Amino acid sequence: MSRPYILGLTGSIGMGKSTVAAMFRAAGVPVFDADAEVHRLQGPGGALLPAIEAAFPGTTGGDGADRAKLGAAVFGNAEALARLEGIVHPAIAQARARFLAEHAGAPLVVFDIPLLFEKGGWQGVDGIAVVSAPPAAQRARVLARPGMSAEKFAAILKLQLPDADKRRRADFVIDTGGSLASTEAAITALVKRLSASAA
Repeated sequence: MSRPYILGLTGSIGMGKSTVAAMFRAAGVPVFDADAEVHRLQGPGGALLPAIEAAFPGTTGGDGADRAKLGAAVFGNAEALARLEGIVHPAIAQARARFLAEHAGAPLVVFDIPLLFEKGGWQGVDGIAVVSAPPAAQRARVLARPGMSAEKFAAILKLQLPDADKRRRADFVIDTGGSLASTEAAITALVKRLSASAA
């Protein structure tokens, strides 16, 4: 049975991945957003709340998981992070399988996975697109976010594979350092190319 071409979409913090994912959606490509799925599973009434509360008491409530408390419980603690990932990752894998079944007839689907290389997600895709921008643009975007500091930005970067390594391992690099129109044109061309090869 034929299935869609699965394009893994990734990029370091502040590179414009969310904007690029929205452009793929606008071009008619089904996009599986791993982060959005995590938010849903951990949100109010989310399926993962009982398991999270059992593993990390006091980190959930009526509004779902308290991201600040949960973050504090696992930040800098590899064992705690592994325990949380053991709860979250299997649920995400199930959701991704459902998404793939729903869009089995599409020529192309996108898996939007922030830590694609870091967590081994690259093994389940047919090709990888890395969203990238010059370091100065990345830094300016990230530091403009509320609650972000230079220290926090540095700590996040430490957890992510360097942009140069991601670009090296990518099948396609989507440059977001220029205008939105030039990025959009690159996406349109890529969608056309991959849809045609899938057909």
